[in-house]
Amino acid sequence: MRVKYTDSDVALMARMMRAEAVGEGKQGMLYVGNVIVNRAVADCLDFQDVRNINDVIYQVQGGNYSFEAVQKGNVFYNRARSTEKRLAEKNLKYWRQHPAKYSLWYFNPYGECPSTWYGQPFTGQYKQHCYYEPVAGTCASVYR
Repeated sequence: MRVKYTDSDVALMARMMRAEAVGEGKQGMLYVGNVIVNRAVADCLDFQDVRNINDVIYQVQGGNYSFEAVQKGNVFYNRARSTEKRLAEKNLKYWRQHPAKYSLWYFNPYGECPSTWYGQPFTGQYKQHCYYEPVAGTCASVYR
């Protein structure tokens, strides 16, 4: 298990994964799940005060929620479905894969993925989302 969790954490994470990446299928949702779990285990940068799934999902940075779906309300506020719950639990227990394996950030640009995002290096792209991991040597905890 990568991070301690409850049934409500699984449901919350499943809702976020679907809201952020349902258009990218199960694989895309798993990558978003990687980022969520990575933020919960990362004890560095913007994630020193988030230790569980609820903290990650509802984290506010710069006056806004870190995940746009929390603010916009769309799919995030629908009930979690069993398919996404299974994916979330898979992430929470063990699943990690490139390009999101060590990523702490992702976004969907209007054009090509930039080589850095807020100074963090690009690790890869899956469909519309670009993934970024911490600069080497700045966040050892995410690589555990």
